[in-house]
Amino acid sequence: MSDTTRRAVLAGAVGVTAASVIAACGGDSGSNSTAGNSSPGGPVAKKSEVPVGGGKIVADGGGTVITQPAAGTFKAFTAICTHQQCIVSDVANNTINCRCHGSTFSAVNGSATNPPATGQLEEKKLRIDGEDIYLTT
Repeated sequence: MSDTTRRAVLAGAVGVTAASVIAACGGDSGSNSTAGNSSPGGPVAKKSEVPVGGGKIVADGGGTVITQPAAGTFKAFTAICTHQQCIVSDVANNTINCRCHGSTFSAVNGSATNPPATGQLEEKKLRIDGEDIYLTT
């Protein structure tokens, strides 16, 4: 086998392995969150889908977790853990949890509350219109 062919085979294997790792990091959505889909520009969730003290992880193209740390207060953060970029798994007791390595984040401000993650989840802007929750830019 030539060096070029070996490199192509190895590059393909690395790509497949990376895709498998990323898929495996998703975890399940837990009892206090529900993975959901949204259409571009459409609502990503309903207020009733985000429990007080809990949250909802939505598949919006970039991964977002929406929380309700206090009744009527909604927050949105990237759902990608700052430790090794796994998708966070659930939200309970005002804590955003990543099951990959045990990191946790505040549902109030996205700050890391338990290592190994030390970086804060990036906050996203949202807009509430009646029962609908939209992400804004």
